[in-house]
Amino acid sequence: MAEKPLPAPPATPLARAERFVWLTARVLEQRRFAHHFLNGGADQVETALASYLNEDGGYGHALEPDLRGPVSQPLHTAHALRVLDSIGRCGGLRAERICRYLTAVSSPDGALPAVHPSQRPYPSAPFVPVVDSPPSALLTTGPVVGLLHRNQVWHAWLFRATEYCWAAVESLKKSHPYEIEAAVAFLDGAPDHARAEAAAARLGRLVREQRLAVLDPDREAEYPVPEGYAPGELHHPHDYARVPGSLAARWFTDDEMARSLDRLAADQRPDGGWPIRWRAWAPGSALEWRPIVTVEALRVLRAHGRAIG
Repeated sequence: MAEKPLPAPPATPLARAERFVWLTARVLEQRRFAHHFLNGGADQVETALASYLNEDGGYGHALEPDLRGPVSQPLHTAHALRVLDSIGRCGGLRAERICRYLTAVSSPDGALPAVHPSQRPYPSAPFVPVVDSPPSALLTTGPVVGLLHRNQVWHAWLFRATEYCWAAVESLKKSHPYEIEAAVAFLDGAPDHARAEAAAARLGRLVREQRLAVLDPDREAEYPVPEGYAPGELHHPHDYARVPGSLAARWFTDDEMARSLDRLAADQRPDGGWPIRWRAWAPGSALEWRPIVTVEALRVLRAHGRAIG
């Protein structure tokens, strides 16, 4: 008897990504995929996210896969806020609880460190150093503050943290892509829109002058890899302007953005998932990151009007 032919692989980017998610993702990313692309409920996403919540109001348990261990961390909590924002649940008692945690772990100037020293007993990526008295970081504080403002959250913690972000963004002279991403996340949610537009315009000039975005994917090898980044760890326009309404979208021409989105679509791997561009330092973290990156890649493509299936 002749063997039956194997079924054809899924045809659309969304169908290929769906198979990848069911094969590899954590429950949280499975629920997020179902919510964003399969009409799944927001309650199920929030229930999955709650498993990472600690009694101090922060989030831990490797929610951000490059920090392992159970303890709450600002990076984990920022990640949780992005998930809550994506399902329209970033407000009320949830935000109040998170702001209490943010107050407790802030640096003396009222902003957030990248990594709290409580991480020391647990494994973490070598590019996320743990120090005893960490300084405040725009990398962590900017996205949190911008997101809370965008959701019209008001809490005493936000006053000093917002002033820190303004000072940090407006004093940037030499930067790197992840810090620019954090600055954009702050500016996109900042309540002073005129000030945000002016600061974003200056950052856009900085990005182009310092070649922090690959404007021509066909000449990617000509762009410098920022210090400390992995080989090939470059950023593209869509990394900054994840939605068309972002202030960062004004930095790029229509053609530059179109080429960037073409590149993002082409980056989907044969297994249906998108790759990570930074250093894979542990098998578990790399495996957990790829479904996160995959969900976000699909959301960016759809937000910019690209057909995903």
